[in-house]
Amino acid sequence: MSLRVSGYPLLCVLFLAQANFAPHFFDNGVGSTNGNMALFSLPEDTPVGSHVYTLNGTDPEGNPVSYHISFDPSARSVFSVDPNFGTITLVEELDREREDEIEATISISDGLNLVAEKVTILVTDANDEAPRFIQEPYVVQVPENPHSTKFAMDRHSGVLRLQPGATLDYEKARTHFVTVVAKDGGGRLRGADVVFSATATVTVNVEDVQDMAPVFVGTPYYGYVYEDTLPGSEVLTVVAMDGDQGKPNRILYSLMNGSDGAFEINETSGAIYVMQSPAQLRRDVYELHVQVTEVSSAGTPAAQAMVPVTIRIVDLNNHPPTFYGESGPQNRFELSMYEHPPQGEILRGLKITVNDSDQGANAKFNLRLVGPGGIFRVVPQTVLNEAQVTIIVENSAAIDFEKFKVLTFKLLAIEVNTPEKFSSTADVVIQLLDTNDNVPKFTSHYYVARIPENAPGGSNVVAVTAVDPDTGPWGEVKYSIYGSGADYFLIHSSSGMIYTQPWASLDAEATTRYNFYVKAEDMEGKYSLAEVFVTLLDVNDHYPQFGKRVQEKTMVLGTPVKIEATDQDAEEPNNLVDYSITHAEPANVFDIDAHTGEIRLKNSIRSLDALHNITPNGDRTWSLEVQAKDRGSPSFSTTALLRIDIVDTEMQSRSPMAAFLMQTKDNPMKAVGVLAGIMAIIVAITVLISTASFWRNKKSNKVLPVRRVLRKRPSPAPRTVRIKWLKFGRTKAADKFVLREDRPNENCNNNSLGSTPPPTAPAPPPPPSMGPAHWTVPTVSGSLAPRQPPRSPKPKAVGSPVQSALVSELRQKFEKKNVHNKAYF
Repeated sequence: MSLRVSGYPLLCVLFLAQANFAPHFFDNGVGSTNGNMALFSLPEDTPVGSHVYTLNGTDPEGNPVSYHISFDPSARSVFSVDPNFGTITLVEELDREREDEIEATISISDGLNLVAEKVTILVTDANDEAPRFIQEPYVVQVPENPHSTKFAMDRHSGVLRLQPGATLDYEKARTHFVTVVAKDGGGRLRGADVVFSATATVTVNVEDVQDMAPVFVGTPYYGYVYEDTLPGSEVLTVVAMDGDQGKPNRILYSLMNGSDGAFEINETSGAIYVMQSPAQLRRDVYELHVQVTEVSSAGTPAAQAMVPVTIRIVDLNNHPPTFYGESGPQNRFELSMYEHPPQGEILRGLKITVNDSDQGANAKFNLRLVGPGGIFRVVPQTVLNEAQVTIIVENSAAIDFEKFKVLTFKLLAIEVNTPEKFSSTADVVIQLLDTNDNVPKFTSHYYVARIPENAPGGSNVVAVTAVDPDTGPWGEVKYSIYGSGADYFLIHSSSGMIYTQPWASLDAEATTRYNFYVKAEDMEGKYSLAEVFVTLLDVNDHYPQFGKRVQEKTMVLGTPVKIEATDQDAEEPNNLVDYSITHAEPANVFDIDAHTGEIRLKNSIRSLDALHNITPNGDRTWSLEVQAKDRGSPSFSTTALLRIDIVDTEMQSRSPMAAFLMQTKDNPMKAVGVLAGIMAIIVAITVLISTASFWRNKKSNKVLPVRRVLRKRPSPAPRTVRIKWLKFGRTKAADKFVLREDRPNENCNNNSLGSTPPPTAPAPPPPPSMGPAHWTVPTVSGSLAPRQPPRSPKPKAVGSPVQSALVSELRQKFEKKNVHNKAYF
């Protein structure tokens, strides 16, 4: 017998202070008469005092539990409960028409913890309204062939009896309802036969008798003994009740077999106690058989029942998982390895074991790595008791020395199915070793440099930089250059500085840009390329240049002449030229456009007469000193002497030949070229005609006579003027040329009118007339005649002033060419 205080075992109260878990109800589902009253319903005609339900629950520590039921203060207390056995009794009548649901709060307590649940009991309808006959006298008629029923009624006396062989069962049906029908003898009403009837219901309440065996409540039964449970502690309590609940008998409990002396049961309460320490228990699971026996009112044993009880010896979860190295428990593991190991490789340098000293489910735990994800995985992931830990490479690319010199993970072991979720961690530190896995990379794909074209040899151009993340010799970079534009440049193999060759002389006017490739290479030949663009900055190192230092121009009155100088510098503004007149006599005759070099007469000079008035001696030739100056810094300039002859448009329009000579006087070679071209075309046509005639005659094998058709020309024989250039000094324009008339040349035509001589054989052309040996110049033959008007043609004099000026210009050009011993004919 254990000492009890306030109805609870004193021993349990003491041990609940160590680790006490709350009790709980059993949920046995719909239709069950014991448990937590889940979905319980009760007919409204249930008699007061009836045992309607049994609360059933347990405490994990096996402490005795007590039951309670309570109601809202505003509601009726319909039920009462036995605190020890959980038997619920109806204490007030039910009436569904007034109250179809009853809300109550049931609770279970082990003395320290109280668990309460709110339940709803449904009240079902019953025919509880007594029938009432409203017509008298009553006549009860029972048909002669009523359906089979447990009851029979005398049709004459109205006595209700049980039929022979019929039995009542209190446990199956506590109340029976019999409907009695009373009919009259029938009669006629309004010409029809009618029968009136009335019904009444008879309620038959069944009284309980001892005819049922005891019933266990809350089955199946399981108990647990923990490693810290003391001998004499209660493991669990089994609960049984008399099946005859109307007048139940007292029951006694006993252990039949399976305990091996390790357990005992209280014969009146059903509490089972462990009598040995857990270390002395020989089995992990005990299967006990508990028998319950009814004791009659006379004190003699009556009906009996038996139930199995399972008791497990449970290990207490008091050991967390622990990591072990080769020398014992360890929480830090270190390893050195090269970067980028093969996929799936095992880190064999780690010797890790994990162990949980608990038993069963308490020794089951999971393993995982906490750290940079996707790099490694751990095997196994779930462990029972003990395992060897293996770490496998999952992502080789992520194991990069250039990103992480050290990889640090936490190896975590955490229990799976325990409420405590004990866990432990160990640090895994991996020192990565470098390999040559990177290519040198330039900081840019392109390098652009600008240097002045006059930079001396060996000048720095641009520094290129390539980075190889590898360490040691693998990270050393060597530079080199190649390509068609690299001839003028060198590169320092270590620093990447590009500079010009010592002998290089750069010229922006010849080449403005160089491009080539630079190569960065490590010791194993891994390399990358970048392109270098070097632009030469133009320096003002060229003077503007005129075509000739002394130039002669012929200006038609009202039309500008242009002088042009070129600057060989490559870029603006170094190659832009501005023009100015630095000296002129007289100074008030000409203006010059500073940008184009066009020279014009001043706006006040509109005729030759006005020009002669301001010119000494009335000369039409003027000398100007013209300057061409570039816009560079510093600026360079060049001067040229310009001699200008001025004529008016009337004089120029008198002869086409004069116009041609005016156009070509500045370039006599142009006139010679035109004449030579015409002669070449004539010769080519002659050769083609001769060749065609030859082949035609050869095919016909005969020689055809040459026939010439001579036609009489309506125009007179032309007059041929041969002009000879003479050496002369600079005098007035009228003295610059001499005209000499030769005999008419029969081979030439002119536009003069006269008699036409008969055709004669052509005479060979006369040899060119020669002057003194020092002034030997070629001669030009031609006719100088103006165009004839359509109606009244009048020949012009050969020696007009315009022709004389043009001939003078051409003569001077040929003389200068002859002085330099250059033959043009």
